[in-house]
Amino acid sequence: MEEYRYLLDIAVILALTKSFSLFSRKVNMPPVVGALIAGIILGPVVLNVIEPSDTILSLAEIGVIVLMFQAGLETDVRELKRSGKAAMVIALCGVFVPLAVGGVISYMFEKNLMENIFVGVILTATSVSITVETLQDMGKLKGRVGTAILGAAIIDDILGIILLSVMTSIGRAGTVEITGVLLIIGKMALFFAISGAGGFFVYKFFRRMSMMKVNNEQVHRRRVPVLALAFCLFLAFLAELFGIADITGAYLAGIILCRIPETYYIHRKVECISYMLITPIFFASIGLKVEVAGMTQTLIIFTVLISVAAVLTKIIGCGIGAKLCKYSYKESLKIGAGMVCRGEVALIVAQKGIHVGLLSEDLFAPIVIMVLVTTLLAPILLKLFFSDWFNRLSYRTGKR
Repeated sequence: MEEYRYLLDIAVILALTKSFSLFSRKVNMPPVVGALIAGIILGPVVLNVIEPSDTILSLAEIGVIVLMFQAGLETDVRELKRSGKAAMVIALCGVFVPLAVGGVISYMFEKNLMENIFVGVILTATSVSITVETLQDMGKLKGRVGTAILGAAIIDDILGIILLSVMTSIGRAGTVEITGVLLIIGKMALFFAISGAGGFFVYKFFRRMSMMKVNNEQVHRRRVPVLALAFCLFLAFLAELFGIADITGAYLAGIILCRIPETYYIHRKVECISYMLITPIFFASIGLKVEVAGMTQTLIIFTVLISVAAVLTKIIGCGIGAKLCKYSYKESLKIGAGMVCRGEVALIVAQKGIHVGLLSEDLFAPIVIMVLVTTLLAPILLKLFFSDWFNRLSYRTGKR
C-alpha cells in the first residue's frame, strides 16, 4: 500500500490548503498565506505527517511552470506601453535597491559571493496579484498610481526572470569565469532567438486557429488551451535544455500568447487545473520543506533583517523611481507599497536557487517567513496609504 500513499497525501494537501485559503480570505488575508501555513502544519514544523515524495515534487514543479505561464498570459502589453518610461524607471530602482541591500545583508553573515547575489535576486521579486486584488477592492486600480504599479510590476517580473536565468545558468555551470559567463549569455541569447522566432509562428498559428470555422465550435475551442499548455511545457523543457530556468520558458510562452483573441479562455481553463490540483500542491510543498528546529540566533537575526529590508527596499527603491518621474511624495509611497508583496514569485525563485545550489537549505525558512511578512503587510500598507487619514496627513504636511 505504500506505493499508493501519494494519493492520500495529495487528498490531505488539497483539503487542508483549500480550507486554510478560504479561512485566510475570511480574515482579509491573501489565500497564498493560508496555503503556505497548511504546508507548514503538515510538514516537520508541526505534525510531520507528509514527506515531499517524488510525485508531490513533480506535481509541484508543474505547478510552478503553470503559475508562471498564467503570469505571462496576464501580462498587459498595452499597459506596459502606456506606463512607458515611468514604469521602467520605477522597476529599475525597485530591482537595484533590494538587490544591493539583500546582497549586503547576506555578506554580513559570511555567505559566499553567489549566495549573496542570489539573496538579493530573491528580494527583487514582486507578486502583483495580491496588490491588484487589494486595489480592485478599493476601486483604485485604474488610476495614475495603479497604472504605474501594474506597469512597473510587469517590467520587474521580466527583469527578475532575466536575473534568475543568469544566476541559475551560472549555478549549473559552476563557474563565474569570463569565458563561462560569456558562454552562458550566448546560450541565453540563442534560447531567446529560437523562442522568439518560433513564438512568432506559434502566435500566427493560434491567431489562425481563432478564425477557423469548424462544425463543432465547442470542440474547436477546447483544443486551444490544450495546445497552449503543450506549448508552455515545451518551452519550459527547451529552457532547461539551454541551462535556463524552466519558468523562464513558461513565462515567455504566456507572453507570446497574451495577445491572441482566446487568451482569456486559455487562462480560465488553465486556471481550473491550477486551482484544483497543482498550485495547492506547490504551496504545500514549500511548507513541507520548512524546518525551524535548526534556527539559530544568527538565523533569527538574519530573518528579521531580511524581512525589514524586503519591505523598506521596495518602498524606498520604487519610491525614489516614482519621485524621479515627477510623482508626488504621497503617490510615491503608494507605488512603493504596491511593490512590497513577494508572494509566490519569491518562493519560486528561492526554490530554483536551492535546486541549482545557489541557496543553502538553512536560509529557506527565513525566506519563507519574509514572504509571509511581506504578503501580509502589503495589503495593510496599501489600505493605510490610500486611506482618508493618510491623505489628510500628507495634505497638512505639504507632501502631496
